[in-house]
Amino acid sequence: MKIVELVEKLNLDVRSANENLEREITGGYASDLLSDVLANSKEGNLWITLQLHQNIVGVASMKDLAGIIVVNGREPEPETVEKAEAENIPVMVSDLPTFELVGKLYNLGVGGMEE
Repeated sequence: MKIVELVEKLNLDVRSANENLEREITGGYASDLLSDVLANSKEGNLWITLQLHQNIVGVASMKDLAGIIVVNGREPEPETVEKAEAENIPVMVSDLPTFELVGKLYNLGVGGMEE
């Protein structure tokens, strides 16, 4: 599934890298600990978090993640959006809490484990 499909189906608000929404998602990963995401996420994963600072973009870039969804209607810091634009990493915002968003992603076919 492509990021753009999830943006439409989940009513996500895109904050950066609109031109990179055609990327395929390999799965999803939900965590608020940067070290956990570094250790366990996979290339092409969509990362779900409530973190707002620019270090999330650094982690996403290092792991070649497809994008980041910030939950609970929280807004990423301006520096985060700026860095995400520079790195061409889509950052999106959802009003949903993590648990509900992950459930919806799963129901749309976004898995958490490689098959």
